[in-house]
Amino acid sequence: MVDFATILAGFGDAFTLWNLAFVLFGVVVGQFVGAVPGIGPVMAMAIAIPFTFGLDPLPAIAFLVGVNKGGLVGGAVPAVLMNTPGTPDAAATAMDGYPLARDGKPLKATKMALFSSVTGDTFSDIVLITVSAPLAILALRMGPVEIFALMIFAFAVLSGLIGNSLVKGVIAAALGLFCAMIGSDPENYTPRLLFGYWELFDGLPLASVAIGMLAISEILRRLSQIQGEMKGAIEVKDTGNPDDRRVTWAEYWACRFTMLRGAVIGTILGALPGIGSTAAAFMSYAMAKSTSKDPGSFGKGNLQGIAAAESANSAVVGSNLIPLLTLGIPGSVGAALIISAFMIHGIQPGPLLFQDQGRLIYGLFGAMIMANFLNLWVGQAGLRFWAKVVSAPESIIFASALLLCIVGVSMATGGLFGVAVMLIFAGIGYLMTSFGYSVVIFIIAFFLGPRFEISLSQSLALMDGDWTRVVNYPIALVLLVLAVAAALWFLASNSGDESQPASVED
Repeated sequence: MVDFATILAGFGDAFTLWNLAFVLFGVVVGQFVGAVPGIGPVMAMAIAIPFTFGLDPLPAIAFLVGVNKGGLVGGAVPAVLMNTPGTPDAAATAMDGYPLARDGKPLKATKMALFSSVTGDTFSDIVLITVSAPLAILALRMGPVEIFALMIFAFAVLSGLIGNSLVKGVIAAALGLFCAMIGSDPENYTPRLLFGYWELFDGLPLASVAIGMLAISEILRRLSQIQGEMKGAIEVKDTGNPDDRRVTWAEYWACRFTMLRGAVIGTILGALPGIGSTAAAFMSYAMAKSTSKDPGSFGKGNLQGIAAAESANSAVVGSNLIPLLTLGIPGSVGAALIISAFMIHGIQPGPLLFQDQGRLIYGLFGAMIMANFLNLWVGQAGLRFWAKVVSAPESIIFASALLLCIVGVSMATGGLFGVAVMLIFAGIGYLMTSFGYSVVIFIIAFFLGPRFEISLSQSLALMDGDWTRVVNYPIALVLLVLAVAAALWFLASNSGDESQPASVED
């Protein structure tokens, strides 16, 4: 267990003007990219990771967390004003936010989304801070066989929950594991699949793969859809009534149980790998509608609907870090990007993280709390400005993002070889998304590949190559049985529904 002095030192490191500046910058960037439909915090985080290489670990990771948190708040702006969610998480927010905006209450709707988002996010952060250290202690009791079984279970759940086809999810995971084999063997350090390119001896650059598949492929897809059209400015109606431009305390307090339920739903689902904030938002919205005394008002401008969706999707951000920090397994693409930032700065996420880097982790917790308050302050100050951001021309934004990707990857990988790898995986990501294969599962499997291979080798050594000896490891046996059960259940429930492409931001 981390001692109290380390906890205080970590929070002391976080609450400095230097870290405050990076968290504030991250929140502003996150709200900006969230407000522009099509970019989103995931793409912004992918682009920003190489630029954090020269920073200390705490401000670098705190900046990325600020981008992630701010993006969820910004995504509600176009959802309310244009009925076009800036992020997939805000799709449920648009169901009641857009009708309110058409009634001349856009600021009331966006402010309710802001307050609910900060409430849900703060709740999940408190849960993260209180439960992650004890869970890490339990995780330390797991050996290689249990870790291997846990990763099999995680792949089964991710493959079934992300996208609409278990088979395609398994194929995407297998491709990710195959690409992770390029480079040196993690056990014996013998070269594999280099084809004469010794730049690959340390494996494919994670920054090139992640940015290529998440950012570049999405930029190319969005640019191909513009077809010369330029978006016009959005007109925000004003009824002249002050109550239509604010959320009163009575209105906020009336939604307290809805926000609490949404925060609990988002926290629970966020701690489970693969489910994501979009599912949490819609589940919370459906729960609020089914328990409401006036369900017919949902979809027509009910503040309860906005509160339910935003509190749930924002609560996922904090709880997503629970499996990342305790087990080293990212549960979402945002968590996978954060874990890559850990790796860039020489930090290995997992159960030993609290023991080896306890001060850094609690500094990160302090930065997350700071980000919640800054999210509220920046959102209050900038809601009118983000409404103008919505009208920014996509051609300019995506062209600038493409340039930043190229510069960032060349800096992170030390040359143009990383840029070439990025462009190759941009094409692979574009094709995978077009045919319904999840790039999220690919990236998570790619990141976990070396650890998966080491766990497999160690498990074979412990069991002397006899898999029947797994019965001597009850936890691993239970996880493997659950993996098979999950795969069979998803295979039965998803059969015949494989036509929809998986979203890269689920």
